[in-house]
Amino acid sequence: MEGWLRADGRKGIRNTVVGAYLVECAHFVASEIVAGFRGRDVQLIGFPGCFPNEYAARMMERLCTHPNVGAVLFVSPGCESFDKVRASAAVEASGRPVKTLVIQKAGGTRATVKAGQDSVEGALAEVARVPRLPMAVGDLVIGTVCGGSDGTSGISGNPAAGRASDLLVAEGAACVFEETGELIGCEEIMASRAITLELGQALRESVQKAERYYATLGYGSFAAGNAAGGLSNIEEKSLGACVKTGDSPISGRIKPGEIPPCGGLYLMDVVPDGEVRFGFPNISDNAEIVEMIASGAYLTLFVTGRGSVVGSAISPVIKICANPDTYRALAEDMDIDAGDIIEGRRSIDAVGHEIRDLVVAVAGGQQTASEALGHREFILTYKSFDPIGPACLPRLA
Repeated sequence: MEGWLRADGRKGIRNTVVGAYLVECAHFVASEIVAGFRGRDVQLIGFPGCFPNEYAARMMERLCTHPNVGAVLFVSPGCESFDKVRASAAVEASGRPVKTLVIQKAGGTRATVKAGQDSVEGALAEVARVPRLPMAVGDLVIGTVCGGSDGTSGISGNPAAGRASDLLVAEGAACVFEETGELIGCEEIMASRAITLELGQALRESVQKAERYYATLGYGSFAAGNAAGGLSNIEEKSLGACVKTGDSPISGRIKPGEIPPCGGLYLMDVVPDGEVRFGFPNISDNAEIVEMIASGAYLTLFVTGRGSVVGSAISPVIKICANPDTYRALAEDMDIDAGDIIEGRRSIDAVGHEIRDLVVAVAGGQQTASEALGHREFILTYKSFDPIGPACLPRLA
């Protein structure tokens, strides 16, 4: 497979031009700019809030300098609190073309849309000249999430994703899993797989923090759809989520926007630090995917039993359907039929190898089902995190 070479030496599996709004007031204008390029790799992301947040600022910088991104257009009304100068400087320092349009200075909606579309046309021509070089599996960062879980997820889709993770880690890739709120009750299992005792304790603390967070909110990471799909409690859901991590040793713990420094298996702690202040840690599956991308994920494995049709901006999503009935109903939206395991046609190992091979194919340019359908969901909200300590990345200590 080949990737587009970036100035920092990383290679992207896509060559996307991103239009990014910096507050909800600029959302419409930015979306109109991007809408003029349907069928081309121009995608919309953005931050809706109008008061500053370090997490959001850092996430935007990581997203706009992701290896899959070739150029960036920021769209600002002109009076937002988001630091557009800092964001633009970060993208410029990465060697990517970047431009900022301020609606209040550009002449309003129509004038800004026209200027934005002209800018994107120029960016597309520029990124088309980016050279391509060979990539290896060991260059990849792969995220894993699950959403719309049901009683089949933990016995087909999740263990198959875990098997694929083991195969990819063995080839030098970095695989990242998260959802600490869905590992409650499994913290000792996680800790036993850590490569150091200190990291094991950090993993325990992440799950314990999630448990306190949800207890304060008064509910856990367990939806009505999970119960309707056959899951009975959070511990049962946690066991299913646990098996999607595979059997590899856990190399480190990161937080959103922190990039794994080398190959291995990593837990991403997505629950905000400090007192509970921003509500549910991730308000949708796409919030989790976005955090994976900000931490360098080239693509994301998404396991679903009930069925989810979402994709993502910037990085492709591979949909692994755990339930054979769901797959038959939503086959056009799915990439992998892990329901074969339920119905005895294939083993977990066989489906795991299929997922690994599809990762390589998608990294080589093959579209996923959600890409082909045009799904480019995106969401970014407020959070607060403390820096990680040296125990979290023991290989670097």
